[in-house]
Amino acid sequence: MASSTHSTLQAPSDEGNTPVQSRPVAAAAILVLGIAAILFGLMVSVSVGAADIRLATVWEAVFRFNPELPQHQVIRELRIPRAAAGALVGACFAVAGAIMQGMTRNPLADSGLLGLNAGAGVGLALAFAFAPSLSFTYIMMYCFIGAAVASLLVFGIGSLSHSGLTPLRLTLAGAAVSAMLLAVSQGIAILYSLSQDIAFWMAGGIGGASWKQLRIMFPWVAAALIGSLILSRSITLLSLGRDVAAGLGQRTRLVQTAGMIIVVILAGAAVSTVGPIAFVGLMVPHITRYLVGVDYRWIIPCSAVLGSILVLFADIAARMINAPYETPIGALIAVLGVPFFIYLAGKRKGELQ
Repeated sequence: MASSTHSTLQAPSDEGNTPVQSRPVAAAAILVLGIAAILFGLMVSVSVGAADIRLATVWEAVFRFNPELPQHQVIRELRIPRAAAGALVGACFAVAGAIMQGMTRNPLADSGLLGLNAGAGVGLALAFAFAPSLSFTYIMMYCFIGAAVASLLVFGIGSLSHSGLTPLRLTLAGAAVSAMLLAVSQGIAILYSLSQDIAFWMAGGIGGASWKQLRIMFPWVAAALIGSLILSRSITLLSLGRDVAAGLGQRTRLVQTAGMIIVVILAGAAVSTVGPIAFVGLMVPHITRYLVGVDYRWIIPCSAVLGSILVLFADIAARMINAPYETPIGALIAVLGVPFFIYLAGKRKGELQ
């Protein structure tokens, strides 16, 4: 990759050459400044809560931990896992959305809008109803299976037409499947008296995150993020169209299968931890693409960083808006996401046909 501000990959297409612009300098700046913002956000997140804690105390709890001090205990056992979970799930949702948009060429693709979050929700509801004593590992597996089944339903329904799968059909199928699976989750909750537990989880929140959950989900998420970086160049070619990618010798079906496995892992792990927070995977990849170009070798890592920042600072805002009560983080992000979705649907309506 050239070190200039703009670099271009050339991919042959039916119309000659299709340029794939990237901005490596802008991407490098986002990664450096974004990581610094994440570290700052982690410190602020740990200090903000029902009882505010000075940043100096946070620093002492991290580097000179004293188990006899209650504030140090709160920081270590409650607030640091919460902050780390916010950063981690933000990266999960953002990268899942970026991969889905690249593979499907659908500007509205997102794990929430295309039913994966709702599928993971059904898996979680089933786990709560039939095996309430399951460990978090098995609950996460239920969410993986639910997200996978939802993705098969969405792509299967969207492909029923003779003219094949289009971005518009994919979006409509995702909306229909999401509504159906949400109704199933609510039905299970009512039938097995789980309404309060499911309602808390559906609102989306990071308050219940623990070290145990992080230890279980981190290897899965790390493997999926590494896999997404390995697939990034192939996703760039696939985003130009299947014909272009196939013409360059890419095994498109294999790339799509691997990409969907990664998306299911990312969405399932995130939803099992914090609930179905929508719109992160919709907004962040578009913002990232605007800043760094359309090369997924930059889009994926920058989306991970920007997604972490969004969820981390949204969680901070959720605790400050109506203190000492918490605003559901899913509702807070939806306030930004719904107008963004409406704007995007209007601006890109030609791409959905």
